[in-house]
Amino acid sequence: MAEQTIKFTISGMHCVNCAMTIERRLKDLQGIKSVRVNFSNVTGIVTYDSDVTNKSSITKYIKDIGYRAQEQTRLDQASKSHIQMGWLVFGILASIVMMVLMYVPMPEKIHAYMPYMLMIIATATLLGPGMDFFISAYKSIKNFSANMDVLVSMGILSSYLYSTLAIFGIFGMLGHAFFETAVMLIAFIRIGKYLEERVKGRASHALQKLMKLQADKARLLSPEGKELEVKASSVHVGDKVVVRAGEAIPVDGEVVEGISSVDESMVTGESMPVVKQKGDSVVGATINKTGVLIVKATRVGEETVLSQIINMVEEAQMDKAPIQRFADMVSNIFVPVVVGLSLLTFICWYFVFHNLAGQLPFLWALKMAIAVLVIACPCAMGLATPTAILVGSGVGLDHSILIKRASALEGIARLDTIVFDKTGTMTEGHFVVSDIVPSSNVSESELIQLAAAGCAFSNHPLARSVVDEANARKLTWGAVQNFQEETGSGIVCQYHGKDLFIGNEGLMSAHGIKIEAQDKINELYAHGKSLMYIAHDHAYMGVLGLTDRIKRNARDVVSQLKQMNIRVVMMTGDNEQVAKSVASEAGIEEYRARVLPAEKREIIKDFQRHGKKVGMVGDGINDAPALAQADVGIAIGAGTDVAKETGDIVLVKNDMMDVVRAIQLGRQTLSKVRQNLFWAFFYNVVGIPIAAGVLYPFFGISLKPEYAGLAMAFSSVSVVTNSLLLKRIALQ
Repeated sequence: MAEQTIKFTISGMHCVNCAMTIERRLKDLQGIKSVRVNFSNVTGIVTYDSDVTNKSSITKYIKDIGYRAQEQTRLDQASKSHIQMGWLVFGILASIVMMVLMYVPMPEKIHAYMPYMLMIIATATLLGPGMDFFISAYKSIKNFSANMDVLVSMGILSSYLYSTLAIFGIFGMLGHAFFETAVMLIAFIRIGKYLEERVKGRASHALQKLMKLQADKARLLSPEGKELEVKASSVHVGDKVVVRAGEAIPVDGEVVEGISSVDESMVTGESMPVVKQKGDSVVGATINKTGVLIVKATRVGEETVLSQIINMVEEAQMDKAPIQRFADMVSNIFVPVVVGLSLLTFICWYFVFHNLAGQLPFLWALKMAIAVLVIACPCAMGLATPTAILVGSGVGLDHSILIKRASALEGIARLDTIVFDKTGTMTEGHFVVSDIVPSSNVSESELIQLAAAGCAFSNHPLARSVVDEANARKLTWGAVQNFQEETGSGIVCQYHGKDLFIGNEGLMSAHGIKIEAQDKINELYAHGKSLMYIAHDHAYMGVLGLTDRIKRNARDVVSQLKQMNIRVVMMTGDNEQVAKSVASEAGIEEYRARVLPAEKREIIKDFQRHGKKVGMVGDGINDAPALAQADVGIAIGAGTDVAKETGDIVLVKNDMMDVVRAIQLGRQTLSKVRQNLFWAFFYNVVGIPIAAGVLYPFFGISLKPEYAGLAMAFSSVSVVTNSLLLKRIALQ
């Protein structure tokens, strides 16, 4: 089986039910593995077995069910908006003309032909700006579903057909016509849809901004040394490109010549430019600030970090959060229920309460039934979750927080336990010399000098830290001879013709070297320091204490998580003393020491068995099993490898406070989803009875169909607008 995934831009969708119809029908197609269609960003992602079906078959099938799909392209929104605006203006002008004809005094000759003039205007409106509703309704019924446009079309056609029959006296229905209802319904709903599209466009602003960062052009360096300006998409792996000051780097690659400072804020969130020279890696779309760089392409096109980030965000916006399932279930049965309520309304007013009607019973009952049809809005429920997810993931993107799945955005809001890895997550991930305890025979500088001489030939992290300390002190040293590195013990060599030993207590003991200042050593050990003993010419010279420092704001992060009623736990493979020391410094009471990578997953599972919602924060590599097991996996400090991380959420900057920000974002997004769903349900629960006329017998309040249509149109706008308020949240 050859499994492939294709991304489509889908046109012709009018509401969330359309997206659900496409999903349902495509799943019936042989060879289709999974389908996700998002009405908010008119995108579909299909995974299929290429041995059974192909892209053209999928595209044709989508067309057959009434929609149009284009692979990896974006709709020409400008031309689409132009057409929609034309129909909107047409509908508004038709409404104005109709109102003038109806309410402005006219000569008797014109008045006699007024019903026919109104019919002509209404007919033109139905065949023009109203045709989209009828086509969409036909598609929906053809696919054995019912979307919002089915309700709208029934309302429009009911008022139009009744009015037509009335002016011609067909079936004895001579009397009042209300063509204005059909025309104004179309105009008001057009206004609502236009505003909805505008608001949805603002919701995806963050992603659009990211897409604009991609370089269009590249200066390709030919083998002869000539520069050729080409499209960035035509650059291949191994090609060399020239990047001048002020230009965006067109590909991910490696600097082969030149030195310059590069603005990587797009990827890392750090405002300070980073110096790049030969051998350094660069990320596409970052900005070359000063000198000229020659970059060898290592990743191009869809493989670049930026492209993968874009895909990651798009897929998150395509994903359905668990809370959306209920809304989807309600939307599926919503239209048939509303049609039933509309019929019930007509029956009640025409056969039961006809004495209460303020007009002719049939006309009154029909208007009430039409009002019920058009005020109902399944779209508001369908848009409640995806629009909030769309905006929330955009806000995260602005803060260098990448949400890979919508379920993660909801899941992180529900966490009650956060488990941190230690090395590289809670701590900086590299050792520094924190304590220098020389014997009486040497000074601190001399002790560091001796240690650096032996460590200079080693690649061990502790050894490199000692060399860094010596360099920082601007110390110099001579070369050693007969260098040997004893695994698990330390270094044995000769310095100035005398034996030099650098390592742990076991190495000292093996060579008969007596360790001094035991009380100080015990103190260092109690604080979780890694100890490096130094001896020269079989004489004890001193000990160095090395530590992996906790990140600057680790304690503040832990404190804020506790204030948010979240349990904080730390896991590490280090010994008990080191774990205790780091946990104490960070303000963490609960920790697990000497934990192997495979055991981290079991600890997470144990928390979950006790009913906890667990978030795992790690580096995305050694912690991969635990990240996958957790309810939400959070990869921190990803840097340029951001797109490869295992976590559900990727924190691009190496900033622990982003854990707090991600939880705040999740909680705020979930709150907006709940608000949207409440409003959508409240609107329909209150609006439908009012449209049905339940208040009329008591208060004389009724709702004209055209005003019901206006209320329906703006209910969707209000949901999307409420989601947009997420942009105003202040993350710490």
